[in-house]
Amino acid sequence: MKHLFTALAAVLLLAVGGLFAVSATQSASTSSAASVKPVTEQRAAKAPGQDKAKPKGTPAPSPSSTPPPAAPVAAAPAPATQAPAPAAPAPAPAIVPAAATGTGSSAYPLHSNIISTTFWVGEIFNASLSDGSQVCSTYNSQWAYQHTGVNLGTVDAGAAGCPGSYYGGCDGISSGTGAGFTCATERRVADNGYFPLNQPTPLENPFYLDLPYDDLNDPVAFQERCRVIPWAAADNAAAGVDNCANPNHSYMKNHWVQITGPNGNTCYGQIEDAGPSSGSEYHDSAYVFGSGDARPVNQSFSADASQGAGMDVSPALNGCLGFAELDGSSDRVSWRFIDRADVPAGPWLTVETTSGVSN
Repeated sequence: MKHLFTALAAVLLLAVGGLFAVSATQSASTSSAASVKPVTEQRAAKAPGQDKAKPKGTPAPSPSSTPPPAAPVAAAPAPATQAPAPAAPAPAPAIVPAAATGTGSSAYPLHSNIISTTFWVGEIFNASLSDGSQVCSTYNSQWAYQHTGVNLGTVDAGAAGCPGSYYGGCDGISSGTGAGFTCATERRVADNGYFPLNQPTPLENPFYLDLPYDDLNDPVAFQERCRVIPWAAADNAAAGVDNCANPNHSYMKNHWVQITGPNGNTCYGQIEDAGPSSGSEYHDSAYVFGSGDARPVNQSFSADASQGAGMDVSPALNGCLGFAELDGSSDRVSWRFIDRADVPAGPWLTVETTSGVSN
């Protein structure tokens, strides 16, 4: 009896042990299933903008040639395998204007291989267009007069270009009077600092240029100018006045630009007009302020069918930069904005334009 009881006791102990083993297995299964939830929650918490990227599909695992072992009574699920992170979206083209970084000539992005044409104060480019005359500029209704001090009469009030402005001022070779007045350009030379050869010393800087961004008269440009012009905030701080909504203030006029020309010379000029462009293209912020070296929206005034002109320069800059053409559309430049404090000495500082908006 003693041995039989011992044997029965052993059997009973084995049975109880089995029940405890089953219970432990079920408990492990429950614990393992609960550990999957944080992984699921982590995938749901996407980074900003990640939902716009299409994740790459996770390849299915290759089937195994070895049969899997028999499952236990309550097998725990295999640990979850996290799918690869979604591929990062490709960067969008740089259309947001870049703020100045660094100092000096490296502070602003470089614009390269840009077609530039030539324009000059007093030029009548196209009398049938409202923006076809350089007797006035977008920032100064009396540009020719204030640049030269010459007044030979008033442009007819019914004229398309610059009505009411004083004509007679010419940054070149003038002839005729009244409605027959003309103003042609001339080749400039280094001997006299690229200043006019046939006119009195100008009252304003003969090293001037334009870019296709009119922050005064183009409604889109005026609305966005304090968001896209990199130096607008510094301009406001220096003036002690927020001029963002001031229709009599331009952040573009008189600002300095560094230009490298076909001859390899680097020259400097001030913005005194807007162009080359027409119609609704005077707010080309992606080209003018962007960091991606975009081409101008304008498709005109260029001998290159792949891009339009992106800048007009004065006769002084034409000569300083070594343009092959006196009044052509094939010369190319590289340019960037530059702060006044970083402009080096040169003929471009002999007469500096400081006048504000005058309309």
